[in-house]
Amino acid sequence: MKGFLEDANYSIGLLDEGATLADVIDNCIYEHTHTGKKAFYVGDLGKLVRNNMQWQNVMAPIKPFYPVKCNSTPGVLEILGTLGVGFACSSKSEMALVQDLGISPENIIYTNPCKQASQIKYAAKAGINIMTCDNDNELKKISRNHPNAKLLLHIATEDITADEEMNMKFGTTLKNCRHLMECAKELGVQIVGVKFHVSGSCKDLQTYIHALSDARCVFDMAEEFGFKMNMLDIGGGFTGSELQLEEVNHVIRPLLDVYFPKESGVNVIAEPGCYYVSSAFTLAVNVIAKKTVEYDKLLPSGVEQTRNDDEPVFTYYINDGVYGSFASKLSEKLNTIPEVHKKYKEDEPLFASSLWGPSCDELDQIVENCLLPELSVGDWLIFDNMGSGTLGEQSTFNDYQRPLIYYMMSFSDWDEMQDAGIASDTLMKNFFFVPSCIQLSPEERFSTAA
Repeated sequence: MKGFLEDANYSIGLLDEGATLADVIDNCIYEHTHTGKKAFYVGDLGKLVRNNMQWQNVMAPIKPFYPVKCNSTPGVLEILGTLGVGFACSSKSEMALVQDLGISPENIIYTNPCKQASQIKYAAKAGINIMTCDNDNELKKISRNHPNAKLLLHIATEDITADEEMNMKFGTTLKNCRHLMECAKELGVQIVGVKFHVSGSCKDLQTYIHALSDARCVFDMAEEFGFKMNMLDIGGGFTGSELQLEEVNHVIRPLLDVYFPKESGVNVIAEPGCYYVSSAFTLAVNVIAKKTVEYDKLLPSGVEQTRNDDEPVFTYYINDGVYGSFASKLSEKLNTIPEVHKKYKEDEPLFASSLWGPSCDELDQIVENCLLPELSVGDWLIFDNMGSGTLGEQSTFNDYQRPLIYYMMSFSDWDEMQDAGIASDTLMKNFFFVPSCIQLSPEERFSTAA
């Protein structure tokens, strides 16, 4: 690597043994309460280090290629780049962002299933050759704009659940792979491997067995056409749970040993995104408005009313929503439960509540129905597991302002990086010491992620 983003305006707090992320959140809320109640993130970059160690312990030698669209903040990209992780990019801006880190083109793959010709040309100029393809129109487009491209045929997997039936699905069939290889042969395009993706919501690990079997068939098919295949991409879908990681490894390891043994020369890679960043980020939001609503309007359809009519029901509006940090809520269920920051008694009554973003748009609903103590305007709510799909390019709808990001890492995690020989002097310049008795000023100690 040639170095890190020289213009990235951020810093990383090194936490003393007596300081915790909860202390940091408390302090930031205190400061924001006095300086302007903006939403903010606290990111534990040490979590990336620990997750990478876990990956190496369980999944090695499968090399991770991090999907930049999951979380493209500079702190995340620089730490992962330092750890030797590759990057899966879906756009020109993502490719440029990763290149600015000094990542070599061999460690970047272009994974957008629907590529713009101009962005294919950009990849060609940048020397980013490995990209995915699942249909003949994409194949022809790539052949015209990137003669040196090396393609991974994206094959479909049978992992569609009821919740995913309406989502866009990509990947070609085994039958169509032969057609694509014929086209590639005629166009002089190299096919070097196969990609598949199993969704993190897929509960049937047999899907991996079918996908690996199909991948082996494609490799065998490629030999007939004279293609030298040397890469298998098993995609993403890793939730961040060590148990899930071990379960997947338990299923795929025997098959990899049989279908793609070490002596075959096939490099196996994966695209863990949520796995690295989801649990590393916590979001704090502020209640900006409150009103009482009719209970039957709050209930989801089909849910029977069971409350006392005398109990109040509340709708709260917060200063972040689906046009900002909760953008993924438009296409999937929220996988985190709001936690009230202020202290309240265990026996304090809880009320049916809903949470909405600040846009006053009917789509801007964060939580449809939950139980919370009565909140006041100005109170804070905390959302864990907010690191994935929330910190990429975001909307400017309704003058949305991106939340501040406060990066942290414990000394023990920093020591792990040093012991592994991956803590560069350049990265060290971004760190500052946080004492156990925290007295931080966001204006002096922290800065926003560019």
